[in-house]
Amino acid sequence: MTQPVILKSNPHGINLILDSNCSFSDLLDDLAKKLHDSDKFFRNARIALSFEGRELSQEEQLQIMDVITDNSSIEIVCVLDRDEQTAAYCADKIRAFDDEQTGRSGQFYKGTLRNGQVLECETSLVILGDVNPGAKVIAKGNIVVLGSLKGNAYAGAAGNPHAFVAALDMDPVQIKIGNVIGRSSDCGPLSAIKNRKRNMEPQIAVVEEDSILIEPITKGLLNNI
Repeated sequence: MTQPVILKSNPHGINLILDSNCSFSDLLDDLAKKLHDSDKFFRNARIALSFEGRELSQEEQLQIMDVITDNSSIEIVCVLDRDEQTAAYCADKIRAFDDEQTGRSGQFYKGTLRNGQVLECETSLVILGDVNPGAKVIAKGNIVVLGSLKGNAYAGAAGNPHAFVAALDMDPVQIKIGNVIGRSSDCGPLSAIKNRKRNMEPQIAVVEEDSILIEPITKGLLNNI
């Protein structure tokens, strides 16, 4: 017996091979069941969607997309057709979406960064060591220093103002998050550091009202990030 829907992966996402002879309602039911059964496999996947084997109206495509979003955690970035230019455009959209999510993944660096050293990361970054004066850390995601931060830290380097910088000992020369800069000696509206206290305790820096806010790390604060 022919399957109403076959899910087949492609370089950018999922290709749905659709039986042209079954009823559309049976097709939707089969798709919902397959998605439910394979939800762990596709959990939080970001995909381009394509169709094969059956001509679909725009309304039918939308119904299929509704079934996918209702029965899985899949994020549909775009719908592909057979045109190569469209496929390339959608691939760029997927990469751009991934860039926006860089705060959700990260890398580790073990060691102390000394004067003149620069460490850059395409995701979030956890440093097991100190960042000394004159050293610089740049990450597209968040920055966590399990040591002393006494140099420069630039989080959300792709322009993300929702990134943060955290350190066990927060005493930076400069912090930049997205496009907002905070310097230890500045008082300007875009570069002032609010609640600046020299405390030997874990602290976190975030953007609040176009300023860098630094405050102690608490469970409640982490839940709101």
